[in-house]
Amino acid sequence: MHQVDQTTEQMVRSVLAYAENRLRMDPVPLDKGNQGASDLYKMLNGVIRDRGRAPDEVLGIYSSVIAPSIISADSPRFLGFIPAAPTKASLLFDMLISCASIQGISWLEASGAIAAENTVLRVIADEAGLPESAGGCFVSGGSAGNLSALAVARETAKKRLGEETAGRRLRVVVGTDAHSSIVNTLRLLEMSALVVETPDHRLTAEAVNAALDEDLDLSDVAAIVCTSGTTNGGIIDDLAGVAEIAKERDWWLHVDGAYGGSGIFARSLRDKYNGIEQADSFILDPHKWLFTPFDCCALIYRQPELARSTHTQDASYLDVIHVSEGEWNPTDYAYHLTRRARGLPLWFSLAVYGLDAYRDAIETAARLARETAVLIKATPHLELIREPDLGVVLFRRVGWEPSDYDAWAQALHEEEIAFIPPTKWEGETVGRFAFLHPHTTMELVKEILDRTA
Repeated sequence: MHQVDQTTEQMVRSVLAYAENRLRMDPVPLDKGNQGASDLYKMLNGVIRDRGRAPDEVLGIYSSVIAPSIISADSPRFLGFIPAAPTKASLLFDMLISCASIQGISWLEASGAIAAENTVLRVIADEAGLPESAGGCFVSGGSAGNLSALAVARETAKKRLGEETAGRRLRVVVGTDAHSSIVNTLRLLEMSALVVETPDHRLTAEAVNAALDEDLDLSDVAAIVCTSGTTNGGIIDDLAGVAEIAKERDWWLHVDGAYGGSGIFARSLRDKYNGIEQADSFILDPHKWLFTPFDCCALIYRQPELARSTHTQDASYLDVIHVSEGEWNPTDYAYHLTRRARGLPLWFSLAVYGLDAYRDAIETAARLARETAVLIKATPHLELIREPDLGVVLFRRVGWEPSDYDAWAQALHEEEIAFIPPTKWEGETVGRFAFLHPHTTMELVKEILDRTA
C-alpha cells in the first residue's frame, strides 16, 4: 500500500485544520476585500518559484494575503449582487467530491454519482411540474445553462423550419430585463433578439403580443425567453401567459430561473411560477437559493433527447461511453465535456436536511424582503420602488445623489456592517437589498436603514 510521505501528511493536517476552522465560523465574517492591486501582486510575486515551498508556508500566504482580500459572499451581512449561503453539509461534501477526483461526464465512469445527481434534477423537475420525461445535467452556472438550452432551441427550430432557415439568422423573443447572459448567448449562437419593451420590467403576454403585432414576419423566431426572478429587481415574468403564446406559435420556451427559480420550493411563492411547467428548458442555480457551493446550475429539458441530439460529441475515443447499460451522460446535455460532479453537494445537503428545511430557508428570505418593504414605507425619507416578488428590495433615499449612495455603502462596508452596493433603476441610482441568507436579521436591516437618516 502506498505510504503518504511526511510532507503530504502534514499538508493534509494543516489544510483540513484550516477548512475546519472556516466551517466552524458562525456567522461567517464579512471581510473587506478589494485590496489594492499593486500591493497584492507585490506580496504574491515570487511565491511560485523553481523550488517548492513548505505547504504550511504557502497556506500562511493564503490565510494572510489572499483570504483577507475576499469579501465573504456567504456572510449574512452580504446583501449585494446575489449572495450565497452554502450549507455546512454541502461545503463538506464538496471537499469530498474534490478529493475523489470524480470525472462526471459519463455513466461509464461515474454511474452512481450521475444517478444521485439525476435524483436531484427529478426533485427540481417535480417542483416545477415538468413531466416524468424531463431531465438534464448540472453545469457551471446560469450563463452556461442559458447557452446550452438556447443552442438546443436553435437546432430544434432549424429542423422544424427546414429550408426556411437557409441563410437566415433566427431570432429569440426577450424582454428588456432579460439577463445579460441571454444577449451574449444570442451573439455567440449567431441569433438575434426580438426585444419586447417592458415598462413594468415584467415580460407579459400583453407586451409580447403588442410587439408581435408590429412585426410583419415572425417565421424566423425560434424561441422566447422568460425570467423567473430578474437579477436586479427579483421580478417573475408572466410565465403562464407567455407560455400560451409559445405554444400557439410552436416556439421553444426557455425559463431563466438562475437566481429566482428556486422559489418554486416555497409554498408562499409557488403560485407566482404558474406556467413554468410548460417550459421546454429551465435553469436554476443551486449556488444561489438552494444553498450549495459555487459553481452549480441545474439545467432541465422537457424532452432531453432533443438536447442529446444537439450536444452529443462524436469522437472515436468517446464511443465507449455510449454503450453502457442505463446510460445517462451529462456531457450529452450541454456544451461541456469534462465536468466535475457538481450536483452531488446539493444531493448530500438535501438528503441531510430535508426539503422542508430548504423550503423554510427560502421563505425566510422572502419574509425578510416583505418586512423590509414595510419598514421602508414607514420611514419618511425613504421610498419603496416596488413591492418585492422574491428576495430583492429596491428603495430610494429622498434627496440623495449617486455620490451619497456610494458613500453610504462604502461606510457600511468599511465598518463591516454590510456589503450592500447601490444599483441603477431606470437610470437612477437607488439602494438594493438582496436577501438570501436565512441568518440575516431584521435588526441588521434596521441598522443599515438607520444609516440613511
